Amino acid sequence: MSSRRSRSRQSSSSRITDEQINDLVSKLQALLPEAGIRSNERVSAASVLQDTCNYIRSLHQEANDLSERLSELLATTDASSAQAAIIRSLLM
Repeated sequence: MSSRRSRSRQSSSSRITDEQINDLVSKLQALLPEAGIRSNERVSAASVLQDTCNYIRSLHQEANDLSERLSELLATTDASSAQAAIIRSLLM
C-alpha cells in the first residue's frame, strides 16, 4: 500500500499543470512564422500544435530539397575545387 501511495504522490508531483501547458503552447506559437500576425489573437492549443507539426514537416522538406540541390551542384563541380569542398562540408 505504501508503494502505491508513493507512486501516486510521485505522479501527481510530476504532472504538468494547465498553466505550464498554456505557457508552452504560447512559446510554440511565437516560434511559428505566422505567429506575428496572430500574436494577439487567442488560438486553440490544438491549432498551435497542428501548425507546429505542419511547420516542422515543411522545414524537413526544405532541408531535403536543399540537400538535393547541393548534391546536384556537387555533381557538376570539379571534385578537387574549393567550391566542391565547401559543398561537401555543407552536406555533412
